[in-house]
Amino acid sequence: MERYYQPEIECASQEQLRAWQDERLMKQVRNVWDNVSYYRKKMEEKGLTPDDIQGVADLHKLPFVTKADLREAYPYGLLARPLKDCVRIHSTSGTTGKRVVAFYTQHDVDLWEDCCARALVAAGATNEDVCQVSYGYGLFTGGAGLHGGSHKAGCLTIPASSGNTERQIMFIKDLNATILCCTPSYAAYLGESMKEMGMTPDQIPLKAGIFGAEAWSEEMRQDIQNTLGIKAYDIYGLTELSGPGVAFECSAQSGMHINEDHFIAEIIDPDTGEVLPEGSKGELVFTSITKEAFPLLRYRTRDICMLTREKCSCGRTHVKMCKPMGRSDDMLIIRGVNVFPSQIETVLLNHGYPANYQIIVDRVKSTDTLDVQVEMTPEMFTDNLGEIDRRQKELVAGLRSMLGLAAKVTLVAPKSIVRSEGKAVRVIDKRKI
Repeated sequence: MERYYQPEIECASQEQLRAWQDERLMKQVRNVWDNVSYYRKKMEEKGLTPDDIQGVADLHKLPFVTKADLREAYPYGLLARPLKDCVRIHSTSGTTGKRVVAFYTQHDVDLWEDCCARALVAAGATNEDVCQVSYGYGLFTGGAGLHGGSHKAGCLTIPASSGNTERQIMFIKDLNATILCCTPSYAAYLGESMKEMGMTPDQIPLKAGIFGAEAWSEEMRQDIQNTLGIKAYDIYGLTELSGPGVAFECSAQSGMHINEDHFIAEIIDPDTGEVLPEGSKGELVFTSITKEAFPLLRYRTRDICMLTREKCSCGRTHVKMCKPMGRSDDMLIIRGVNVFPSQIETVLLNHGYPANYQIIVDRVKSTDTLDVQVEMTPEMFTDNLGEIDRRQKELVAGLRSMLGLAAKVTLVAPKSIVRSEGKAVRVIDKRKI
């Protein structure tokens, strides 16, 4: 029996959804025109006024917003409410160390938590459940979003945060946690750790998991489901739009329903920006129509995917997106953290190294590894192992500061990284995803 958190919204008719979107889009366009000079300038450059947008049919006229805009407008340039009305920020790393900062009013937080509660209820959460939130807390949106959603769904919430695996397993066992929220790679790691402790799936109290913030394959889903004895659900979101809960999987496990009362999704050709017909593969673009503090119109996610309006067995009427099939930029997601090669390059150049490097990403025991191989210049080249070790540690610290995660650094001899004729192959991703 399918359950819903807000059935009147989640199962609303297409006509009702479109009416909400038309009305909210017009209101949002007026809001950014009046309150965000950055947006007004972008609209004026295209010869637009709010009167030109009478509903979703006119959405394609609006200019796109990209990560570059967020960098340029950092920190307050896209804020649509006075700071005194904002109650929180969350943040994610940008391409060159400038962070993306998103602002929330209390109303924004409430709506975001509703979206996460919908995801939890779709995964079977009730007020009888114990939900262990093992996403990172802090500036990262994962912990805060699912934590709030778990409260709204009525679950007993364990704010475990990430790491400290022994304690995570102790709480799952002792408190009979039934729902686990974390990255898929951490779920797989927890599953392996429990297996090593001799626990079988029927001894693990978990029944469902909500796993997002990084790419994962169907094979990985099956492994996690088998090891933990659960049903594993996907969730999607971006800090720029609020965080997890922009879209979520239902019992059909065949794509994620986008919360269309809050977000309008489009698929565009990443090269031309042209809107593609339904069922086409292209870049996902989102417009947030209920955000107060930090509304984004036509935000280019760089995620490549498809949308479908085929009727879903769960009864929800909101459009579904497939798992992202790749990206139209060079961002990597490592252990749930956004990593751009340009960030790594910035650290190397700041430490006096040439831009001859290779990033090798792999997945060992269900955990992403990041190995950066860096060429030394002929002047720096030395066979003094103590000196090499010191320099490697210096770069490890620099990368940790820039990326917020641990990387392994290997200094290699000058000219030892293969040169390519065309675009340098900077990234070798060996993960099977």
